[in-house]
Amino acid sequence: MTFLQMLIIAVVQGISEFLPISSSGHLILVPVFTGSEDQGPMIDIAVHVGSLLAIMVYFFRDVVGLARGGFATIGIGDAPEFKRLFWWILLGTIPAVIFGLSIKLGFLNGFVETFIGIPIVDNDLLASIRFTDLIATNLILYGILLGLADRFGKEVKTFEQMTWRDGLIVGLAQALALIPGTSRSGVTMTAARALGYGRFEAARFSFLLSIPAVAGAGVLIVPDLLEAEGDLLMEAIITGGMTFVAAFVTMAFLMNFLKRASMMVFVIYRILLGCALFYFF
Repeated sequence: MTFLQMLIIAVVQGISEFLPISSSGHLILVPVFTGSEDQGPMIDIAVHVGSLLAIMVYFFRDVVGLARGGFATIGIGDAPEFKRLFWWILLGTIPAVIFGLSIKLGFLNGFVETFIGIPIVDNDLLASIRFTDLIATNLILYGILLGLADRFGKEVKTFEQMTWRDGLIVGLAQALALIPGTSRSGVTMTAARALGYGRFEAARFSFLLSIPAVAGAGVLIVPDLLEAEGDLLMEAIITGGMTFVAAFVTMAFLMNFLKRASMMVFVIYRILLGCALFYFF
């Protein structure tokens, strides 16, 4: 990969991972619009790890609090305000872990080939058409659901009021993000807003919930990383580092944006992009 390719992928991932517009959908579309070869799963995971580091730095206090809550569950220290949140995030991670492991172990091969398989085959644009249709459909469908949840969802719940049911529901929504075009941040924010959480807290929980899911995905490719050639490993490190910068800036923007504006701009973008994909592909 050239430096420009790595930069494009890093910027696309860094921006789209935290805005509710589907990072996986945009990453899949990068080769379609640039004519480059598909970056491969290792680069995809590398950029997600860069995003993970951005979350941990931006929400450093929450991450430390969650660690204290985790230790408190086994009798080390006392952090009641984070102990429950730790368990709800852990519970919310289970659906994505089950789904992800099922894919990794081949239990869902038919499903993967139909809906989540490698979208670009030998850089053949025609081979990617059905996947762009899938992405377009999910961009529009989940964009509309995000708009409805944001428009009619009440803002009556806080982190302190979160229950295990809320954590599980948002976790189930997160598992849907394995399908391109859905958007992990978008679908989890949609679920949280529908449950009555404000925009800021919905985004905050969405990002914190992504930590174990993304970390788990990174662990799954450790064997591949160990076998990777020097050039590929270096490309993954460089791309992941640039993603960290783009993701951190985007996250800071979004958290400030949601304090004073709705998510309608993202809904409109998703619908327009989905319609454009149907029209051009």
